[in-house]
Amino acid sequence: MKFANLERIRSRRAPTPIGPYSQAVAAGNLLFCSGQVGIDPATGKLVEGDSAMQTARALENLAAVLAVAGLSLRDIVKTTLFLVDMADFAAVNAVYRERFRGAAPARSTVAVAALPLGARVEIDAIALLRAL
Repeated sequence: MKFANLERIRSRRAPTPIGPYSQAVAAGNLLFCSGQVGIDPATGKLVEGDSAMQTARALENLAAVLAVAGLSLRDIVKTTLFLVDMADFAAVNAVYRERFRGAAPARSTVAVAALPLGARVEIDAIALLRAL
């Protein structure tokens, strides 16, 4: 049996992981991106503001990780959103809709009790790597 080589992806334009994990791992033709919260990579702190502002920053962080692999948000095939409060669903959707104009990826949204650093939103993703 042959196994695909794994490649760890690291972007300096996204926050340094706050735990023992990679920002993303390429396996075969897929890129598995760890969850991103609204941390400003320049300060290492959660952005001030509501869930919409945190969603925008989380998606910027995700885009920075994707860019290292030559990808963009358009290459995402599946996301999972983790929300501390489902009352934020509409505000998060508004930002999400703006970033994923046209055909949005498949998605799940899950309510959670808490997120790291007091974040209100976390987003992870799976993207399709392009053939070279």
